[in-house]
Amino acid sequence: MKQIKGVNDFVVKFANVNGSGSASANHLFAKAIFRMGIPVSPRNIFPSNIQGLPTWYEVRVSAKGYLGRRGGVDIMCCVNPQSMEADVASVEPGGYFLYDSTKPLAPHLQRDDISYFGVPLTEMCMREYPNPRLQQLLKNVVYVGAMAALLDIKFSILKDLLGDQFKGKEKLISSNVHALEMGYHYAMDHYKCPLPIHLKAGGNAAPHIQESEHILMNGNTAAALGAIYGGATVAAWYPITPSTSVVDAFAQYAERMRIDPGSGKKNFAIVQAEDELAAIGMVVGASWNGARAFTATSGPGLSLMSEFLGLAYFAEVPVVLIDVQRSGPSTGMPTRSQQSDILAAAYASHGDTKQVLLFPATPRECFDMTVQAFDLAEQLQTPVILMSDLDLGMNDWMSPPLEWDDSYQMDRGKVLDAEGLDKAARWGRYLDVDGDGICYRTLPGAHPDKGAYFTRGSSKNEMAVYSESGEDYVQNMDRLLRKFETAKSYVPAPKTHDPIPVSKPKTKLKLGALFFGTSASPAYEAVEMMADDGYPIDTMRIRAFPFHESLDAFIHAHDLVFVIEQNRDGQMRRLIINECEIPPGKLRPILNYSGTPITARSIADEIRNALGAKSAEVVALHSEPV
Repeated sequence: MKQIKGVNDFVVKFANVNGSGSASANHLFAKAIFRMGIPVSPRNIFPSNIQGLPTWYEVRVSAKGYLGRRGGVDIMCCVNPQSMEADVASVEPGGYFLYDSTKPLAPHLQRDDISYFGVPLTEMCMREYPNPRLQQLLKNVVYVGAMAALLDIKFSILKDLLGDQFKGKEKLISSNVHALEMGYHYAMDHYKCPLPIHLKAGGNAAPHIQESEHILMNGNTAAALGAIYGGATVAAWYPITPSTSVVDAFAQYAERMRIDPGSGKKNFAIVQAEDELAAIGMVVGASWNGARAFTATSGPGLSLMSEFLGLAYFAEVPVVLIDVQRSGPSTGMPTRSQQSDILAAAYASHGDTKQVLLFPATPRECFDMTVQAFDLAEQLQTPVILMSDLDLGMNDWMSPPLEWDDSYQMDRGKVLDAEGLDKAARWGRYLDVDGDGICYRTLPGAHPDKGAYFTRGSSKNEMAVYSESGEDYVQNMDRLLRKFETAKSYVPAPKTHDPIPVSKPKTKLKLGALFFGTSASPAYEAVEMMADDGYPIDTMRIRAFPFHESLDAFIHAHDLVFVIEQNRDGQMRRLIINECEIPPGKLRPILNYSGTPITARSIADEIRNALGAKSAEVVALHSEPV
């Protein structure tokens, strides 16, 4: 049997039961690889119940620095009988399957094209640990020890990580190290270690991926830090997966960084509201009053918040919303990832609304764009929605360390203080003085007798006086559209990459690919696969809505453009067609809506199908920065 071979380039998947304590052990495995200086990208795929259903943890090891899912499994570590049949079937021919051999493996689970490694995990733990709960928890650590031997993970790194995790709890350290040793020695004694696929510390890591220059971080934590550095002092939210950890992290950082050094008093307010409607209402009120305020939610919360988002859009109140997208509609699959709120967010609320959206692709962008969102919200006096997703928000990603410029000053936009009001020849809240659609606003108490106005969601004239005049309404709506056009020069521009050179292209078509957010990493890898097949493809990563003028130019410069996204209906493609008036046939959708993040292989296969192309042989790949 031909076995898969490779150094620092494979996919490992753990199959467990939710609530068994496996996540921390699997994370220990991923962090150990990272500590070895090898690029790694872990993903936790878990159900929405508390315990009992299958859960998976996938680890992409890529010396070339790929952070998206590749597709396929090279080595499976399965300790869940419920999912074992499907888990065996998912292993690539020539791959490896580690399982709990306390009970014999059923005949229907045996394949002749993969290698099996039985480790009696349950038997070993029952013999060593009298406590049933400890048996379950440490069984996970035992298989990490076995995997360490099979893949040649430095055992000292695992011990150091356990020491960090359980610092001050020596009994826990010793029991976990013992469990690691049991698995490690069993594998060393019973199997030839390491496997043909294994790890080599720092052997051929991509130059731009070095442990000393990168950290493991999730997008929700990065966004929370962005809110801190962006000047947020108010957060109101209602808990919902997968966005709850944004405000949890914000609270932790605020306790350290939002305390007055003189009095010791808190300079922040965090309110858990009774529902999403109340949360966004509090944010609108706090922002109107001059605070930098935000909320975080997911799809169902976005639906509930739409009416207040419409109020903020029409009354022109700055609001920041962090939308960590998940599978819908309705409750959908709340612990699975999608990019399925695009249209709901872009046109949030009834009537003619257009909201500003930002699309981060990395934790670093979650940080930077959250800071930018607060500036944009006040510059444009409108809601700004950060469109993250579960994959980016809750999973750890390799990221350059976050950087901060201490000279940064918040841009509050067109805010008149008392002096400004006194100098103004004529002031009206909705009076467009500069012709860019952005009016001058005031904050409560700015002047003893100037600058007051009614903020209302109903129609009004330039002076904020209630009006049902069609002329006043049209004037206001046209100005809002003019402001949206102005926003194009404020939001982040897309990023483009020239195609990888192909000596003998197999098509005369000029091909392009558009993508955004977490579709970016696997899309770049897929484009390289297509280059190996002989098909050069230009790329553009969309980073904001309204769309930059370069998007329209990119589409018109190509014969066929693939739009890669993670939802059923091709929402980004529809938004582009609607906003840029592009003929639909020019944009070919490449979609994934299974709830698990899109893979490079699936993207490449869809492109090949569209072009009528055959797959090339599997070759070494090269990294493309996001």
